[in-house]
Amino acid sequence: MGRGRQKAKHTKVARELKYFSPDTNYSALERELGIETPRPAHRDEPEPDAWAEYAEKYNSDSDDD
Repeated sequence: MGRGRQKAKHTKVARELKYFSPDTNYSALERELGIETPRPAHRDEPEPDAWAEYAEKYNSDSDDD
């Protein structure tokens, strides 16, 4: 195989690798990396209020007017 044909073949292979996008199995990747995904909350359980602690601390119900 001459240098021109060999270079063309390498260019073709490189282009195929560059634009090839296989389907990614994210759940298998998470298992492999050891990442635990949070469980979805049940509909019966209310979501915790992230600001409740601050509301209790800083809200005042007294009117000092």
